[in-house]
Order: sequence, then C-alpha cells, then structure tokens
Amino acid sequence: MADIFDKETRSYVMSRIRSKDTKPELLVRKYFFSQGFRYRLHEKKLPGTPDITLPKYHTVIFVHGCFWHGHKNCKYACIPKTRTEFWMNKIARNKMNDRTNIKLLKSLGWQVLVIHECQLKKDKINRSLKKIVEKINQRL
Repeated sequence: MADIFDKETRSYVMSRIRSKDTKPELLVRKYFFSQGFRYRLHEKKLPGTPDITLPKYHTVIFVHGCFWHGHKNCKYACIPKTRTEFWMNKIARNKMNDRTNIKLLKSLGWQVLVIHECQLKKDKINRSLKKIVEKINQRL
C-alpha cells in the first residue's frame, strides 16, 4: 500500500510532530500546576530528559505518545502499513531506550511515572491524573 502523501508532503507532516510541549504534556502540566505542584521541564541532566521533574518529591513524569512508545493493547499504537519494518524497529528502539532510562532513574533514587496519551482522553483524564497525584503524595 502506498503512502497517501507524496514524499515532500510526508516530510513536512513528520517535521511538524513535536517532541516537547505536546497537547498531552500541556494537559498534565496544567493539572499539576493547578494542584499546587511546582516542577521543572525537560531536565537534561537526568537520563531520558523527563518531561516533568518534581524535585521536591524526587519524582519524574514521562508523557508518552501511544504510537511512538508502542503502548501495548492501545488503539493509537498501530503500526503503519507502509515501511512496516522501519516503524517496528523504530518503536522497539524507543521502548528499549525507555526501559534503560527508567532503570537508570530508579537506580539514582527517582520515582518514575509514565502517562500515555490515551490515558488523557476525556473519559479517563481525571482518574489517571488523580492516581498519579496519589503516587506522588505516597512518596512524602
């Protein structure tokens, strides 16, 4: 099956995909700020450059896109029908990097929390974020 876009259009579309300040990440940040949490963004000194770092609670939060991080059993994590092998390898590398970074962060004493984009859909967002806040408060 061929791509629905020509090469130049596909390149443009892919270039517009953000790695920082995504809608799911902004939702999480807005919620945490409203709950009184203060945080740092994209701490480069930590493995994996976590999306949100809560130094007071020694906790980091990754906000993962379901597609890019191969979220298991998720409808948003489907493999494209074109260049399938490339995408399978790419997502496998992302998952391997995630595991490595989480191990390193835990060995440094950080609590690591991961939120997937599907958990931030309208019907699940409050429940998902409240669970995350509970886990952070248990850290105290």
